[in-house]
Amino acid sequence: MIYLELFLGFLRVGCFAFGGAYGAIPLIREVVLSYGWLEEETLTYLIAVSESTPGPIMVNLATYVGSTQAGLGGAFLATLAVVLPSFILILLITSAMAAVADNPCVKAVLAGLKPCITGVILATGVCMVLNRCRALEGRQPVDLRAAGITAALGLVLIISARVKKKLSPVKLILLAACMGLVVYGL
Repeated sequence: MIYLELFLGFLRVGCFAFGGAYGAIPLIREVVLSYGWLEEETLTYLIAVSESTPGPIMVNLATYVGSTQAGLGGAFLATLAVVLPSFILILLITSAMAAVADNPCVKAVLAGLKPCITGVILATGVCMVLNRCRALEGRQPVDLRAAGITAALGLVLIISARVKKKLSPVKLILLAACMGLVVYGL
């Protein structure tokens, strides 16, 4: 019975959680507390652990709750249930995209979305930096070394785009790590 409850409870989370993982936490809390799987305090600790471990928070929480309630089988079923709706949706979208991928209008829309997404990500980063600077006003200056590393990485990206050579994200992360080691010292 616990396996069915875990599956149905986390399937509900997977189906109705919108707004990313942090938006799903209230729904997960409601499901977990309504079934009586965990106490509020334990759930709070699991949320903290889920945030600090690699992977999506929703998946981590489902795995942890499932394992505390029914061992490995419960962890598997809860995880499967929470990712199943997204997996099915992505399969449907992918099959629909395959049918229209060669359409010139679809190509134009997708090509237009790339700079928009880049702009949204850049704007988010700039807002975060500005908010951080406002929060630190009067307390400590902006870390110029970190700003220099960020500027250098941006320059590397711009140069690689100009010479039309794609830079692997792994190489970019390794470059950032090396720069951090050099600038901040070993």
